[in-house]
Parts: sequence; structure tokens; C-alpha cells
Amino acid sequence: QVQLVESGGGLVQAGGSLRLSCAASGSIFSINAMGWYRQALGKQRELVARITSGGSTDYADNVKGRFTISRDNAKNTMYLQMNSLKPEDTAVYYCNANVQTVRRGVPVGPYDYWGQGTQVTVSS
Repeated sequence: QVQLVESGGGLVQAGGSLRLSCAASGSIFSINAMGWYRQALGKQRELVARITSGGSTDYADNVKGRFTISRDNAKNTMYLQMNSLKPEDTAVYYCNANVQTVRRGVPVGPYDYWGQGTQVTVSS
């Protein structure tokens, strides 16, 4: 019912920047919190940053001051601006959204939805 489409990943040198985007589509009634997670090879998925529908944000300690999460509610899109990238930021980055959908004219949920993931590689 809901699709999350990510873009913006790639290969960048240490100290460089990337901007990730996540666009939600489908029969959306409302989107509550959204967040970015990442998973390095052989490791568990971890929260990078999250943002509520009202704009309140939370960051993992190791990205504070370097990453900025934002959202455009009119476009159902979330962003992650990543500056001063380090090799340890290398991971697959996933978009997450807590969404109420509309089915047969009635709000359903909310449920968590996930994007496909986008690879971020930071070289030294």
C-alpha cells in the first residue's frame, strides 16, 4: 500500500557530503515519525536519525553535528544531509516511516514501512 523510494547514495571521499532522499507514495492518510537507519556488513541495523510529524529530531551520538534530518510534509519526503563523512559511515541506509493508510475509505494502521536501502560508501 505504501512505497518508500530512496535516492542519493553513492561513493564519496572522507570529508565529503551526500544528501539522501526518501519519497513516500500510496494511499496515505498520515505519516507520523520517519527515520533513517543504517546497517554495515555483519552488523545489526541501527538508528541514525528520526523526525516526528511536528519536526522534533533525534540523532545517534556519532552523527550529531554532521548529519541533519528534515522532511517536507507537502511532498511526503524526508531528507538526510550528511557532511564530514567518515569511512565508518559506510553502510546501507534505510528509510523508515510510520504511516496510516486508507483502505476502503477507512484509516488503517499505523504500520512501519521500509525503503529498499541505498548504499553509502566513504573511502579514505
